[in-house]
Amino acid sequence: MTIPVLFGIALIAVAIVGWAISLYNVLVQQRMLVKEATADVETLLKKRFDMIPNLVNTVKGYAKHEEGVLTKVTELRAKMQGASGSMAEMSAINNEMTSTLKSLFAVAENYPNLKADSSFLQLQTQLSDLETEIQKSRRYYNATVQEYNTKIQVFPNVLIAGIMKFTPAEFFAAADEEKENVKVEF
Repeated sequence: MTIPVLFGIALIAVAIVGWAISLYNVLVQQRMLVKEATADVETLLKKRFDMIPNLVNTVKGYAKHEEGVLTKVTELRAKMQGASGSMAEMSAINNEMTSTLKSLFAVAENYPNLKADSSFLQLQTQLSDLETEIQKSRRYYNATVQEYNTKIQVFPNVLIAGIMKFTPAEFFAAADEEKENVKVEF
């Protein structure tokens, strides 16, 4: 072979290796963004679960016979603390807690003194603000996961991603009951 042909082959090999290294670095950065977004969601969920005992204690004083809802909230808090950290498990516990909190606030509607209690109102406001933060964090997490999953699944990236064991991340999904149409009756 002639020198120009060998030089051309070497140049192509260097370009391919450079592309593979660059792609690997991009995929690592994307994976780290997914991990960061996961940590953000976990932090906000923990913050919400840490707030729950205060809310439960405030409601307990007014709603002694509503023990079922209060017990469920406490059980879910313990379940979250023992969670393995997978996004699917956290998502399921979060969806269950959201549903239970709706029940708890529905219980509060039956107690005018509770609705007027400053501690309850402050906790309700803080929890509402925290729910907004959680929703923002979930959207950021899902956008990051979508970008990461797309990068590892498009051609030719899929070749390198497969070799380097980059696996798709899970989305933070809504519960089935949250996907159903709301029934409005007058």
